[in-house]
Amino acid sequence: MCDVLGISPKTYYKYRGVKDSDYKVYKLIKHVFDINKKVYGYRRIGEGLLKTFGLVINHKKVARIMNKYGVKPEYIKQIRPNYGHARIDENVAENKINRVFTVDLPNKVWSTDITYLIFGSQRAYLSTIIDLYDRKVVSSVISHRNDMAIVINTLNQALENRKNVYGLILHSDQGYQYTSYAYKAICEANGITISMSRKGNPVDNSPIESFHSILKKETIYNNDVTSLEQYIGIVKDWLRFYNHDRIRLSK
Repeated sequence: MCDVLGISPKTYYKYRGVKDSDYKVYKLIKHVFDINKKVYGYRRIGEGLLKTFGLVINHKKVARIMNKYGVKPEYIKQIRPNYGHARIDENVAENKINRVFTVDLPNKVWSTDITYLIFGSQRAYLSTIIDLYDRKVVSSVISHRNDMAIVINTLNQALENRKNVYGLILHSDQGYQYTSYAYKAICEANGITISMSRKGNPVDNSPIESFHSILKKETIYNNDVTSLEQYIGIVKDWLRFYNHDRIRLSK
């Protein structure tokens, strides 16, 4: 029964025999989720509801119902919290860009984040820095470990690739690597101002989030991938394509 309904046994027994006012909306959400390869988060589900059914539903309600019924993209289900490292609260920086993502000069604002590269039960991690001026990749590092090294190596690679970065703003989320003393020291030594998204506000870092979303759509979803190492190779090729050949639309 649970398989037919597409819900977990826990959800089934919790709501069995109870008239749930969210159920009709849930079925519409599940339909949009299923026909879009089960990769949409709540914001794209909201757009899908409008496009498919002409329904305008607040994104907070969509998120609540998705969470209630356990509707999550597969790659999110496989991500486990990293409990081994703690954020250093005293190193959390203010949001210096405040969602102003249009930049008039290169090396003025960079955005960085880590994303998961998942194939079956295996996964690797991609750390990227992009320049908000032209959205090109400044540096990228792929590792099988989500640790301090991946972020520090990405930052050091960026500093080797670009010169004259004094006064640059480097924006990230509040991940433990970005609040570390090592990350802070490298930034300060190179005259880089650290900026961070507000807690629980991924839209504050939407350019890099969008970049990683495009990467996944144009790599694993467009190829017949048979192994994690093959997927990593495809991602590396795509990163070169993105920087040098991919047509960019006017802003």
